[in-house]
This record gives sequence, C-alpha cells and structure tokens, in this order.
Amino acid sequence: MKNLIKPLVTFALAIIARAVLRRYKPQIVMVTGSVGKTSTKDAVAAVLGTRFFMRKSEKSFNSEFGVPFTVFGVDNPWNNPFAWLKVAKKAFALLLLPNHYPNMLVLEVGSGKPGDLAQILKIATPDVVVVTRLPDIPVHVEAYASPEAVQEEEFSPAYALKASAPLIIPADDAYAVNNAVRTSARVITYGRMSDAMVRLTDSDYFKEEGEVVGMQAVVKYGEEGGTVRIRGSVGATQTLPAAAALATAVALQIPLVDALAALEAYEPPAGRGRLIRGLQGSTIIDDTYNSSPAAVEQALETLASFPRAKRRIAVLGDMLELGRYSVMEHERIGALARASADVVAAVGIRARGFAPGGASETTLFFDSAQAAAEALKDIVRKGDVILIKGSQSIRTERIVEALLADPADAELLVRQEKAWRKR
Repeated sequence: MKNLIKPLVTFALAIIARAVLRRYKPQIVMVTGSVGKTSTKDAVAAVLGTRFFMRKSEKSFNSEFGVPFTVFGVDNPWNNPFAWLKVAKKAFALLLLPNHYPNMLVLEVGSGKPGDLAQILKIATPDVVVVTRLPDIPVHVEAYASPEAVQEEEFSPAYALKASAPLIIPADDAYAVNNAVRTSARVITYGRMSDAMVRLTDSDYFKEEGEVVGMQAVVKYGEEGGTVRIRGSVGATQTLPAAAALATAVALQIPLVDALAALEAYEPPAGRGRLIRGLQGSTIIDDTYNSSPAAVEQALETLASFPRAKRRIAVLGDMLELGRYSVMEHERIGALARASADVVAAVGIRARGFAPGGASETTLFFDSAQAAAEALKDIVRKGDVILIKGSQSIRTERIVEALLADPADAELLVRQEKAWRKR
C-alpha cells in the first residue's frame, strides 16, 4: 500500500509546488553536489537574506518531498496525518489566496537514485546554480551504473540554466570545471586553487584565548579581500561554503564587504564538524550527519591536524550506499584512520573493514552506536580529541550524546526530532 501511495503523493506535491512557483515567480538559487550541500545552502542564505525576502530549505530538505515542503514553507509532516492536512491547507492557500511570498528561494537538491533530480527540475527551474564537490566515489553510488553517473546527475541543474545565468562551481573539482564548458552559463569559480575567482588562502584554525573555536581564511576577489571566520566547526572544508556564498554574492552584484559582514551570522549546521565539549575535558568533533569516503577523508585530515591534542580518537561508522566500492573504500579509509588517530573505533558490520587485521589495543569494534557509546564513556580522558562520523542509519549522534560534558548540548546534535529519536 505504501509503495502505491508514495508515488501519488509525490506527484501531487510536484504539481502543486510547480503551480505555486509559477504564480509567485521567485528567483531560485539551487545548491547541488555530493559533499557540503547543506552547509553551502545555509551560507548562501545567510548572504542573500540580507538583500532579499528569502526562504531556504530547512535542514537537508533536498528530495522530491523536501523541495515542495520548502516551496510551501511547511515542516516535514513525517507520518502524522494531521500534519499532512496542514500541508495541504497551506499549499492550496498559496494557490487560492493572496500571500506575501518570498522573492527568492534557496533550494538544496539531491539525488538518491537515477532520475531524482530530473523530477525536481520539473518542479523548479534554477536562476542560479551553486555546485559543491563531486568526488570520485560519491555517496549513493550503489544505486547508479557508475560514479560518473552520480556526478552527471548531481551536476544536471547546471544544464537547466538560461544563457549567461550564474553557475558557481568549485575551482578544484575537475568534473565541475570540465563540464561547465558544456553549458552557456556565466561561470564563477571559488576555492583554494590559484585560478579561483573567489579565492581562499591562509586557511587555519581560528582561536580565542588559545582555544580552537572555528576556522578562518583570507578571501580575495580581484582587488577586494577580507577574512572569513567560521565559528563552531573545524576542518579546512568549513570555509568552502562561505567561499561559495561569496561567489553567489558576486554573481548577484552584492559587494564583497557586505557579503563578508553577512557571513558573520552564519553557523554551520549540526553534525558538520561541530566542536562540542566532551566528558573528562575531552573535545568532540561532531561530524555525524552522514558519511562518505570523501567526507571521512576530510574529517580525518582535521583530526590529524587538530592542535594540542593529547590523544586522537576516530569513531567511524559504516559508510553506506557504496555498492561494489564498499570493501575497497572501507579498507582505504581505514588505513588513513590508523595513520591519523591513536585509537580507531569502528561501528557497524562494514566498518570492520577499517581494520582488516582485527581488534587490538588501538582498534576497537562495536556492532552498534549504543554499544560504542557505553564503552567509550570509560575510555575518553582529558585532552582527547574525538572525531565521530558515520552514515545516517548508524546513528552515531547517539555516541556524541553519551559523551557530552553537558547533557543540555544534545540540542546541538542532528536528528533530535521526536520522529527521528523513535527510530
């Protein structure tokens, strides 16, 4: 029954959302890619929200359900029939009654299987496209014929742009750079490459009173420049969403100095390299939103470079949806983890591939997040820096919750909604 109802609901949502967009005609900034979409969407929204009556996708509402929810301005109704009635009421009110509707939407879009973005592009046509990283082995690859097929789909919103419309891409992503020439868009690049139009240099940890509180980098666009600081999260990649947002500002003729000021209010979303105080005077790097080889590799680089760590602990859950690449990538990432951390804790069946040699004093195996949480509470000590990361269904945020110095900080974690916590 569920398999019959879902396509009907999806179809109805798409039809109504498309009608709403046709009525109000907002500008649409579409954020796509395989890594860093939500952070980039939030950074872009922080800049554009100072100039436009803007609405952004909440959390990671990037699917054939999430995009209509953003268009309507409603929360995810989950399985609550009364909440679905509210969605329907709001949707039809937008069609039938006068409304003060946003003149700009910042939509995060993503695909879990072939054709997902094609369906979303039938709902909304972008005026600006922002592309994040498209790694060689992307998440969801098991649903596709090849990694290149995932990259092609994630990049596909760029082909929907009108001639000379802004296409904002990472300068260090070979796929994005090579395929941007297939479009008629106005390409603006961002990143750490020397030829990036919006260029980041001197990326480093941002400290206050000797303590790491975030990341910072110098940013340059032509003769203009400044310093961007990201509070609350760590990792060299944390400044890339800000660079993408600044490139979007350039595309929409917002002065760089104004865009930099707007980014002072930007805060990375939960579960993306967030710094949280842990038990026994430890420091947690909460990167539990999701996991993929490229993202884990970046997180391990952060762990390895984190200053003044007495001991580095990598708690890594299964990386799901990798299909035939799963064994190879778990072994590859496992080698990086052992080189980056003093202790590696693997959570899940696939995660055993992180250490083919088996358990040891520095390599721990756990079947579930709950088991890992209980054991790690007795292991962590003062000065430890603990990276925690895993695919969504591994629920590694439960490990973070167990290791919090202040239980009230649980509100900072991902998947704290009642519907998620019941799963």
